[in-house]
Amino acid sequence: MAEKSQINFLWKQIRDKAEGIIPPVSFNAFIRDLEPVDVINRRIYLKASSDLAANTIMKKQAVTLRDAIAKCNVGITDFRLLVDGSDTYTLEEDGADDDFKPVPINKNFTFDSFVVGSSNKFVYAAAKSVAEHPGESFNPLFIYGESGLGKTHLMQAIANQVERDMPGKRVLYTTCDNFLNEFIDSMISGKLSSRDKGARFRLHYRNVDILMIDDIQFLAKKPGVQEEFFHTFNELYSQNKQIVLTSDRPPKEIATLEERLRTRFEGGLIADIQPPDLETKIAILKRKALERKCHMPDEVLEFLANDSGHDVRTLEGRLTKVLFASKLHEEPISLPLAKLALSESVNESQSSGEITPENIISAVCGYYKYRREELVGKGKKADLVKARQICAYLMCEMLSLPLISIGNIMGGRDHTTIMYSRDKVDELIRLNEKIAQEVDDIKNIVLKQ
Repeated sequence: MAEKSQINFLWKQIRDKAEGIIPPVSFNAFIRDLEPVDVINRRIYLKASSDLAANTIMKKQAVTLRDAIAKCNVGITDFRLLVDGSDTYTLEEDGADDDFKPVPINKNFTFDSFVVGSSNKFVYAAAKSVAEHPGESFNPLFIYGESGLGKTHLMQAIANQVERDMPGKRVLYTTCDNFLNEFIDSMISGKLSSRDKGARFRLHYRNVDILMIDDIQFLAKKPGVQEEFFHTFNELYSQNKQIVLTSDRPPKEIATLEERLRTRFEGGLIADIQPPDLETKIAILKRKALERKCHMPDEVLEFLANDSGHDVRTLEGRLTKVLFASKLHEEPISLPLAKLALSESVNESQSSGEITPENIISAVCGYYKYRREELVGKGKKADLVKARQICAYLMCEMLSLPLISIGNIMGGRDHTTIMYSRDKVDELIRLNEKIAQEVDDIKNIVLKQ
C-alpha cells in the first residue's frame, strides 16, 4: 500500500485540477468529499459515500475526472471508486482489471498510414468522424468486409487518435473471442465469488467511453454471451458512449444473431470495405516499400499488384518476398527479380484440399526439424518457442478457429498466449525479412500438402 501522505498529496493535485473543470454544483456534491484510499498499478482508489454516488460519478464526471488526472501528469493514469459493503465498487490488492488482459493496439495503425482508395474512402471517412466526435454520430459504427482489407487497422486508428487527442476518455479495444473468454471466466468461481467476478466483468466493459470489438460475428450461436453483450450495448448506448464493431459480414447475415441485437447493430452506420482496385493496391505497395526504406520501380509495383487476390496481407507478403530475394541475391529490385522471387509461390486458390491444424503442425515440425510432442510441449528453447509461435500464427491466419480452440490444439495453452504469439509473429514479419520468408515457405508447404 502506498504511503497515506503521498496518496493525499496526489489526490489534492488531481482534485484541485478537477475543481477548475467540473461545474461547482457537481464538484461539491460528488467529487470534493471523495476519500483517497490507495494507489495500485498507477490507479488511484477513491472511496464514495454510496453506490448511488459512485454510479453518478461514473456516468456524469468520469471523463472530466480522467481528463484532470491526465493534465496533472503525476504518474496516475486512472481512478477506481470504492464503496463500503458494495459488490461492484470493491478494492482488490491485485488491481481491478487484472482479470482482464488488454488486447494490444498497434501504434502504427493510424489514419495517416491507411491507404485510401475508391473501395474504402466511405468507411475511412466514417471512422475518422467517430475518432473526432465519439458518441455524437454513427453510433454504433459497424464495419464489415473480407479478412485482410483493413477493418482492424481502421478500428485501432480510431483508438490511437482518441488516446492522443482526448486522453481523458477511456478506450477499450478487444476481440469478440476475448470478450467471450472473459465472460466465461467471470462465471467461474476462484479467488472471488462468481457474483463478484460478474460485477467486475460488467464494470470493466461498461465503465468506458469507447468500446471496440473486433470480429463480432463470433457472437453467433452463443445466446448467453449475446444476452450479456445486449445489456452492455444498451448501457453504453444510453450514455452516448461510442461503440465500434467489425465483422466479416453484415448484421443480417450473421446466423443465429438475436433480432434485438441485429436491430441495434443496424441502428447506427453500417459501412463495408470493398477489395482494393489496382490503383489502390499499387498505392499500398508504395506505402509499404517507403516504410521499409526501399525504392520499388513502378513496373514491379504493378506486377505485384496484378493477380494478388483481395487480401492486403497477401499483397504485403509478395512485397516481402521480393525484398528478401533482392537481399539474398544482392541485386537491385527489378521486374525479372520479382518474377523469380514469386516463381515458386503457390497461388492459394490452387489449393484444393481443406487445411487442417495437423497440416500446419506437420509443416512447421518438418521445416524446423522438431517432433510434434516438442512443438506442443513445454520446452523453452528459443528456436522451439519461435517455431511454436509461428505455428500458432499460421493457425490464426489460415484457419477459422477461435483462439481458445487453437490454444487447446497447441498443448492446452491459454487463448492470451495464442494472441501474443499471433501478434508477435505479425510484427516480426514486418521487421525481419528472414522470418517473413520462413513463414511464407511454411505456408506454401501447407498449401502443397
